[in-house]
Amino acid sequence: MANIPESLEFLKQVLLPSRVFFLIHLLLLPQPGQVNSEEVTVIGPGEPILAHVGEEVEFSCHLSPYQDAEHMEIRWFRSLASDVVHLYPEPQELWAQQMSQFQNRTRLVTDEIADGSVNLYLRGVLPSDEGPYGCSFLSDGFSGEAIWELEVADVFLPGTSPWKRAFLGALVAVLLLVALLTLLATRYLRRQRRFQAKVKKQADKERGKLAAQLEKLQTELEWRRAEGQAEWRTARQYAVDITLDPATAHPSLEVSKDGKSVSSRRQGTPNPGIACDPSRFSEQTCVLSHERFPSGRHYWEVHVGSRSRWFLGACLDSVARSGHARLSPARGYWVMGLWNGCEYFVLDPHRVALPLRVPPRRVGIFLDCEAGKLSFFNVSDGSHLFTFHDTFSGALCAYFRPRAHDGGEHPDPLTIVSSWPAGGTWAPQEQDSDTWVQPCETPDASLGQ
Repeated sequence: MANIPESLEFLKQVLLPSRVFFLIHLLLLPQPGQVNSEEVTVIGPGEPILAHVGEEVEFSCHLSPYQDAEHMEIRWFRSLASDVVHLYPEPQELWAQQMSQFQNRTRLVTDEIADGSVNLYLRGVLPSDEGPYGCSFLSDGFSGEAIWELEVADVFLPGTSPWKRAFLGALVAVLLLVALLTLLATRYLRRQRRFQAKVKKQADKERGKLAAQLEKLQTELEWRRAEGQAEWRTARQYAVDITLDPATAHPSLEVSKDGKSVSSRRQGTPNPGIACDPSRFSEQTCVLSHERFPSGRHYWEVHVGSRSRWFLGACLDSVARSGHARLSPARGYWVMGLWNGCEYFVLDPHRVALPLRVPPRRVGIFLDCEAGKLSFFNVSDGSHLFTFHDTFSGALCAYFRPRAHDGGEHPDPLTIVSSWPAGGTWAPQEQDSDTWVQPCETPDASLGQ
């Protein structure tokens, strides 16, 4: 066929007249609508087409070699030719032939149909669209088709199935809930951190205040201790030598021969060596000093050792002779005591506890008659214990009350210290851990007697 024009040209020039050439030329030219089916083929997508759910996919088909397909029937179908996806030209009864799955979803582009090329677009791809597709060209003298595969990705995403829509809704709800919980947790953690930071700042501030107060109290305590030690050293300048008066001792007490110590007798033990005057005291188990102090300043020390119960101080000579038994300043008694080895106190007039850092093994007592003061000192560390402030209406004498025998292993006597080393210092012979301590009990009514 490619050499026919040259042959015709040769015949025209050499053998045939012009009219004969024209007739032969018309016979040999292909007539409209006629193609040689043995040489023309339908070309479709060369490979499977991959589309995602919801996308628009293109099906492209053309004739090779290019031929005018405007007057041909062009059909897109699924597995069978009867499963119509789209049909050209579109007859009025297309809706009856087109599969319901593809209605209102196809769009045909015929801009190049004169060259035998057409494009069909399928929008809103569904998982159910996956499978084989084909397109066919049909005319009076030709028919041909091409087949390909459509593959759909994300087939588990929701399509038209109700359960898939429900799954998507549930998934979205879960994601929103997780996002909300994350937001709430973040806010909570931020508030928690701010709150903790605020609490820490407040705690640091309070800790700083407490540290400052503690430092202030420590400084004041050291100052008071130093002041107390200075006062104690001053008081020791007025030391006097006193002795106990056996005639004032209760029958249950035993006074040493030198008049420097007193202790409680065990129950049932007589005291034949002391002629006690019953008129001097009522039922008080105490003993007074020989010395009377109507005026001036006087200091004496008493070694209490590890004894767990005792009273020390001073009393008016007149109340001692009158037999009053209540130990209070209002009755003429200014005393300090220890109960069961664990509670130091004074009667002013009610009991006032004295918290002590170091338990005293020796107690210093300082009387300033004109100033109206009776002070107690812990000679173990030189600290001030307590001071009574009052007006003394007569002469005072030293007061000793070892209390009844407490049943302990260390019934130390109350001993008057006559002398001490120069320089105003003294170190106790016992260690603090040697203190004999009984379980504390509630003092009975005789505590103030």
